Amino acid sequence: MSQTNKLNIFNDPIYGFIGTQNELIFSLVEHPYFQRLRRISQMGMSYLVFPGAHHTRFHHALGSMYLMQRAIEVLRLKGVAISDDEENGLLCAILLHDIGHGPFSHALENSLVHGIAHEQLSLRFMGHLNKEHDGGLDIALQIFQGTYPRKFMNQLVSSQLDMDRMDYLKRDSFYTGVTEGNINSERLITMLNVVDEGLVVEEKGIYAVEKFLMARRFMYWQVYLHKTSLMAELLLVKILKRARHLVEKGVQLEASEPLKFFLYETIALKDFDDTVLDTFAKLDDIDVLSAIKKWQDSDDFVLSKMCKMLLDRRLLKIKLKNKPVAQKKMDKKLEWVKYNYSLSAEEASYFVFAGMVKNQAYDSEYQKINILEKSGKVTDLTKASDHINPSSFSLTTTKYYLCFPKESV
Repeated sequence: MSQTNKLNIFNDPIYGFIGTQNELIFSLVEHPYFQRLRRISQMGMSYLVFPGAHHTRFHHALGSMYLMQRAIEVLRLKGVAISDDEENGLLCAILLHDIGHGPFSHALENSLVHGIAHEQLSLRFMGHLNKEHDGGLDIALQIFQGTYPRKFMNQLVSSQLDMDRMDYLKRDSFYTGVTEGNINSERLITMLNVVDEGLVVEEKGIYAVEKFLMARRFMYWQVYLHKTSLMAELLLVKILKRARHLVEKGVQLEASEPLKFFLYETIALKDFDDTVLDTFAKLDDIDVLSAIKKWQDSDDFVLSKMCKMLLDRRLLKIKLKNKPVAQKKMDKKLEWVKYNYSLSAEEASYFVFAGMVKNQAYDSEYQKINILEKSGKVTDLTKASDHINPSSFSLTTTKYYLCFPKESV
């Protein structure tokens, strides 16, 4: 691959200058599919809680690619053979790993396209781009799908200690101002090595790994599952659900053409041909926000009220509990809404609902983080660490929530 103009660099507030390695990487970044990520927020509605959290998937993808460049450098210095084609595959796979995200990232994952994870759409986008580049993404596709013969390469893109997680924890911590999430990604990457084609962390890096897992746990409860941002995202999902319900009844709602398409059509993965993919690629946060601004004046009370709630940040109240919500409590809130808003039971359910959220810092069953001891022995993190309690980090913590109008308290 020929080298691109040295000015093809991005000034990142976290890592400094990030360069595009070659013509293929540069052309992928320049592609409209990738440029769209500038209009997809990294953290959904979290900016309603953390005003600085306006960064995008574009930032994150470039940051993840930068960390991958560093990981490749470190491993090569330690004698791990990585060919130029494999390097390219790793960089392209991590650069494009989130290209399938829809508006507001995880917040609307199943609202516009049902039962389709963003990873499946990323794969579709990558397949399309691979055709455009005459098979230049063949290795990247294998790595992204976890099928490349060299296991550590798949792990660098997707595992419990991958470049994706290393970037989003550090980046989200920076933009939210939540310092507990500020991991030492440079230290972690410097400690990486490969044994029997599997990714390991050298023993002296064990404390950096422990801090990484603690940071991840803190960030989930303090940021990603913060009750107010969770409430905003749940409201966003309810708004799209109501809009879909109305258009199915024949109500005409103003929206951009791409958003209309996904509101009116029920699209399965098999329907994602090039035309549908192009339509999805035109969809971003702006479509949804502009629709919500229009819908706040809707004749439908439910849609109008929810849109105003979100725009004015006058959200429903949310209570988190350690036990499931009693049906009796929910029924009481529902009755209040039905009476005071003059709504049917079905309409009231948009304003009173329950659910649960889960958090697990370390999955001891899935792609364990392995530590390379000085003796050369490879041990699972939970056995090598004298600080990590396997049960506390591997335990799935579940919290139950109840959402209802503040006035009904």
